Amino acid sequence: MSRIKKLELDEWDQELREMTAADSGTPLEQGIMRMFAHKPEISKGIINFAGALKKHRSLPDRLVELVRLRIAFHNQCRSCMAIRYEDGRNAGIDEDLVCSLENPQEAKDLSDAEKVAIRYGELFATNHLAIDDTIYDNLRKHFSEEEIVELSMTVAWFVGFGRLAATYHMVEELPEAFKDDEEKTLTPWNEESIVVR
Repeated sequence: MSRIKKLELDEWDQELREMTAADSGTPLEQGIMRMFAHKPEISKGIINFAGALKKHRSLPDRLVELVRLRIAFHNQCRSCMAIRYEDGRNAGIDEDLVCSLENPQEAKDLSDAEKVAIRYGELFATNHLAIDDTIYDNLRKHFSEEEIVELSMTVAWFVGFGRLAATYHMVEELPEAFKDDEEKTLTPWNEESIVVR
């Protein structure tokens, strides 16, 4: 059960509904915004930031989704782990590829650039002070300065809001494995998933 009340659409600020296309989305696609709708003016700023990350994305959708899913594991955000975005699916991410995220540095189906980006995301989520010159030198082998800045902003978004979503405990619309309240570590691999827009 969610720890913050999810507002029904008729309780949302109209502009926020339009910005998020909430009326055409499923409850799961409305996601955390159902809670954020309690503070519409702040939520609009969040939507603008998230929208800019997507609209002005230069990184491949596949890479972004792989990094997101690996961070979701470290955050233990159940909704983040259960969801698969259409962008990622359209970029070729299937459940076999998601399973490679269990040991990404050993995976044969991930590129060197994907492995470096995933490693950066992992460290950002687990031990950000370990991100040193060597990590940035490795990133520079595959990404421009602009892409590294984009990656860092994207990773910060995933870590921060993924952790917030984990504390809100939004599990009602998720597959059964993600609803279980037992204190155990869940994974985005080897579990049922849901594709959203």
